[in-house]
Amino acid sequence: MIKVDGLSSRKGDINTYFAGLNQVLSKIKEEQHGNLVILHTDQGSVYSSKQYNNLLNNFNVQRSMSRAGTPTDNPVNESLNSWIKEELFLDFDLKHSKDVPNLIKLYINYYNNERPCYSLNYKTPIQYKIESGL
Repeated sequence: MIKVDGLSSRKGDINTYFAGLNQVLSKIKEEQHGNLVILHTDQGSVYSSKQYNNLLNNFNVQRSMSRAGTPTDNPVNESLNSWIKEELFLDFDLKHSKDVPNLIKLYINYYNNERPCYSLNYKTPIQYKIESGL
């Protein structure tokens, strides 16, 4: 399922990265039970920063990074990001939106509750989660 807490009107706003990381770390803290967790990212400057990586050390999280210029190192996430961007532009008219944060919230609701997913046997993520007892 898609979840987003932090949005920014400024491209590259570091606060959105930390908001996302804090979401991940909170989830890890709830479910980790001492197991090693690997967090995979690209080589963006935020993900390479000392401050970002210091946060990982407190949670038994090992970082993993794609090689420079090789989106094929993480094809599932790269494909998902591409599909989301395409749907936002084509189906949700992102280019002409005057309220991008609200548009993103509408898209997240659509993705989780209305959009059937092939890999989930044409169920929505919410349907799949409920029916699987997750």
